[in-house]
Formats: sequence, C-alpha cells, structure tokens
Amino acid sequence: MNAANSRTPSTGTKGLDEVFLQRRSIRAFSPEPLTQSEIDTLFEAARWAPSSNNSQPWKFVYATDGPQRGRLNSLLRPGNQSWATAAPLLAFLVARKGNSEGRVFRTNQFDSGAAWMSLAIQAARMGIATHAMGGIEIDDVYEELGLSRDEYDVMVGIAIGRQGDPASLADDLREREAVPSDRMPLNDVVSKLK
Repeated sequence: MNAANSRTPSTGTKGLDEVFLQRRSIRAFSPEPLTQSEIDTLFEAARWAPSSNNSQPWKFVYATDGPQRGRLNSLLRPGNQSWATAAPLLAFLVARKGNSEGRVFRTNQFDSGAAWMSLAIQAARMGIATHAMGGIEIDDVYEELGLSRDEYDVMVGIAIGRQGDPASLADDLREREAVPSDRMPLNDVVSKLK
C-alpha cells in the first residue's frame, strides 16, 4: 500500500501485524484494471475463510465492465455511486441461510463477514484497496441477482481496486479521505468477565 494508505500506529498496536494498519476503506480509486489473476487470488483468500461446520455460506457476485457492471453500479445508493463506480471491480456479498437439506446456517452472516475480511486482508497484502458498503439498494439487489429472500441475506457491496487520486473526489469526501479512521479504545470493545 502506498504511504497515504498507511495508518500511524496508535496505543496498543505493538506486535500487531502491519497489514491490519495498512488496510483502509478508501473512496478514491484508480481506474487501472485488476488482472484476472489478482481477482482470483482475492476470491481464493475469501474461499479459505473459516465457517461453522465448514458450511461456507458466502457468495460473491462481481463485475468489472460492460453492461453487467452497469447493472451492479445501479444497486448502490447515490452517495456510494458518486465514488465507488470508479473502482475497477464491484462485488456484492450475500450469505446463504441454509442448505438444500433444510439445515439453517445460524452463523451465515458471521461466516460471510470472515470471508469478506479474508478478502480485505489479502487485498491489503497485494497493495489493493477495498471498501465495503452497507449503502446499497437491498430490494434491488435481490431482484437484479435473482435471489430469494428465503434463501439469502444480502450483506454488502464492495468496491475493489488500487488507490487513486483523492482530488477526484467531492470536497467532503476528499477531506474524509485525507485522515485515516482511528479505532475505539480496546477497553471500549473488549471486557474480561469478572
């Protein structure tokens, strides 16, 4: 990742693998396409994520160009369309609710989140940026991708590509891009049972 994408380690990050500090959800994407080999590697990392009973309930649907890409772009809410359509790859992550034998996957969303994080960390290692978005038109995603609400949970859209020039963003987004997000203190998100 380039220096603009790095975070300055905050208190408590000693011993933490640098990839966790390098990974950022940027909005300024370069139009430079990803190779099919890079795309395959990202999804291969997701494939190896852990899941309950090895159910692997996640499914990524993606497009890079052509009419298929336009169809996926239209599933983003306008605020995300303003920047995410510049990314060379757009994916949607959905989670199967169960299998054909009627077994319900209680942890389908959790497991799909692990697949997303595996993809995001692999991307950071490769110098590729990712940005997951909850701002999607969920009803339209079900319809456009031909998914049943009984069988799938629509999770997120994901913009993937190399970091671009922040000057390409609207003023408010450019300001947000300039400062990497920090995290809440560890004590706010973890507690030891007493």
